[in-house]
Amino acid sequence: MAEDNKDAIRNLIFRIADDQLIIGHRNSEWTGLGPILEEDIAFSSMAQDKLGHALALYTLLHEIGEKDPDTLAFNREEKDYVCCHFVEYPIGEYDFSLMRHFLFDSSEALRFGMLAESSFEPLAKIARKFRGELRYHTMHADTWIKQLGSANEESRARMQSALNECMPLALGIFEPSDYELALQNEGIFPGEKFLQDAWIDHITPILNAGELRMPDVGNCTPSYGGRAGFHTEFLKPLIDEMSEVYKIDPKAEW
Repeated sequence: MAEDNKDAIRNLIFRIADDQLIIGHRNSEWTGLGPILEEDIAFSSMAQDKLGHALALYTLLHEIGEKDPDTLAFNREEKDYVCCHFVEYPIGEYDFSLMRHFLFDSSEALRFGMLAESSFEPLAKIARKFRGELRYHTMHADTWIKQLGSANEESRARMQSALNECMPLALGIFEPSDYELALQNEGIFPGEKFLQDAWIDHITPILNAGELRMPDVGNCTPSYGGRAGFHTEFLKPLIDEMSEVYKIDPKAEW
């Protein structure tokens, strides 16, 4: 790893890892609350996958000079997390969580697909490993978006409302970093704008198949700030909750 690229690579991995950690904990809140048993199990399983992804990424950060994974996950100040606002929001009703699942996991599947070709081989290796799990996640989300969007007037209205609410938050996933040019020039990652454009091209036909209207992205104000350490009021209570056991017993395993 070239010395000039260390900060760029660390920032990129922290963004992805923090997203995975927080959305994993959020989705785990559906355990025991899913609308049907199969969905309870599905959301719990996908949440566990995301926590596993976070662990692998924090482990990679440790290997390139950061603290151990448990410290990175559970013993940082709120401002030190660089997750996007979208993953911080409470689970809300199932329509919100399902739409977040669809929009976020679509972006992550595309992101890891791009990172599988990264010039930074340790990250590329992890990305190639994750692609199989994310294929299941996106298949699950795509199926429900199509079914609920086209089921009846009530389900379509609720899913459209959730989409309209989620879109500005989802655009915050692609908040640019200070390292975009370095990542692109070194072949590490094509950049957030490139990913956002690919994401829009990917989700639009799926939404159309579900009889849902893609919001006008140009008129949406992206929810930026999370990547710079400025978070919603929802993150701090979640960090306190998920780090409670660690702070009682730092040797406990997660």
